[in-house]
Amino acid sequence: MSTLSLEEKENHFVTQSSTMEKRMSRQIIQTDKAPQAIGTYSQAVRVDNTVYLSGQIPLVPESMELVEGDMNAQIRRVFDNLAAVAEAAGGSLADLVKLNVFLTDLANFPQVNEIMAEYFQQPYPARAAIGVAALPKDAAVEMDAVLMLS
Repeated sequence: MSTLSLEEKENHFVTQSSTMEKRMSRQIIQTDKAPQAIGTYSQAVRVDNTVYLSGQIPLVPESMELVEGDMNAQIRRVFDNLAAVAEAAGGSLADLVKLNVFLTDLANFPQVNEIMAEYFQQPYPARAAIGVAALPKDAAVEMDAVLMLS
């Protein structure tokens, strides 16, 4: 069994890292049809055929204010925002494979199910629903997602 010198190991690691970077091209996704990032993050990042969508709260893109109306309006606005980012990435909500839903009140979960049925058809994406104490800008709902493009 031969052993590699430290220099040979370092060269091997650098070669492996360069090869991996070439295979994993990273593209930042941005659209004016969804709220602009309000922090140090991107609306979405595409790596190969996978798109990671950042959390969306019910902000109206033009005003960057919470949508007016009830919980149903907030849920619809979040789905509309996710759809806009998915479209900017070259896909649609039909390409979602994972959806995370964050709610300040889990009693609103039946409304998420009802409205989600308006935006999605079977097969539905995998999903998690998480109760949280608070969300940015006092929103009642936030969602992030993973999208697979063909």
